[in-house]
Amino acid sequence: MSEALDYLVKARPEAMKSYFKFLKESGKHLDPKTRALITVITKITSGTESGFRQYLPQALRAGATPNEVLDAILAAFPALGLAKIVWAVDILLQMDIPEFRPELLDAAEQWHDIMPVDDIPEEKITYGDADGRNLFIYRDKQGFRVYDSRCPHQVTNIPHLALEGFRLTCPKHEWAFDARTGECVAKGDRPLRQFESKVEKGRLYAWW
Repeated sequence: MSEALDYLVKARPEAMKSYFKFLKESGKHLDPKTRALITVITKITSGTESGFRQYLPQALRAGATPNEVLDAILAAFPALGLAKIVWAVDILLQMDIPEFRPELLDAAEQWHDIMPVDDIPEEKITYGDADGRNLFIYRDKQGFRVYDSRCPHQVTNIPHLALEGFRLTCPKHEWAFDARTGECVAKGDRPLRQFESKVEKGRLYAWW
C-alpha cells in the first residue's frame, strides 16, 4: 500500500473502509485468476509500476500462466495502446521472471537437477541455482526444503548476501523470511514459494 493510501486509511477510516469494501464486492463474481488479470490491466492503464510489479505475481499465484498474462495484455490493446503495452513489457523484462523468458514460455513443468546432496550440509541454508533459477535450500533430519529466491511481493530476486543466519530479507521492501520454513516474519504476509523436491541417485531435484 502506498503512503498516500496509508494516510487516507488513518485520516478517513470510514470512507476508506467503504471504498475497499466496494472494490472487493465489485469483483466477487469473478474467479480469482480473472480478477487478478483485470487488476494487472488496470495497473498498466494507470501506469502504476509498483502496482504492476505487485499484482503480476498475484495473477501467477492465482493460476494464470505467463502466456495468459501476455494474452490479456495484448487483448487489451484497444484500451491500452502500444505505448503502455511496451511500457509493461519493459518492466517484465526488468523483473526477469524465469517463466516469462521466451525459451521457457511453453516449457512443461519438470524435475530440475540442483546439486549433489553431499554438498548440502544439515541445519544450514545452501544457495544454489538450476536452469536459470536461484534457490535457497534447507536440510534437516526430515529432508530437504527448496525455496524460490524470488520475493512473493514483487518477484525481486533476493541475493545470497541478504541472508543473515536463517533470516532472509528482501532488499527492495524489507520483507523478511525464515529460510528454514519459508514463512514471512516481517513486513509482508506471504511465504516464499516452495518447490516439491526429491533425491535420486545422490542428487537433489526440484519440480517447477
